Amino acid sequence: MAMDNLNPRGHDRMVEATEEARRRSAAARLFDIRRVIGGLFVVYGVIVTVIGLFDGAAAVDKAQGVRINLWAGLGMLVFGVVMLVWQWRNPAEPPATSEERPDTPRPTGH
Repeated sequence: MAMDNLNPRGHDRMVEATEEARRRSAAARLFDIRRVIGGLFVVYGVIVTVIGLFDGAAAVDKAQGVRINLWAGLGMLVFGVVMLVWQWRNPAEPPATSEERPDTPRPTGH
């Protein structure tokens, strides 16, 4: 291992860069808004669908013969699943750092 690849603490700069990129990637996937929205819609969709399945005659009559809770719950389920599939098919990429972007000027000094 070349000495010029070590930082002042004696750690390999390439290993540190790889670990930092892995942490940024995990954070980007964890806080992807599609996952949050999809998860919430799936949970609420299941709840509203179950309520719609067990609606009484009074609730159906109140909605002019439409099982509105059932249909709304199914719509929420579909939307939530679409969001989760979209997040799974196209995962979020972490933002590039200034070292990864050649067009960004690097700070001088240090």
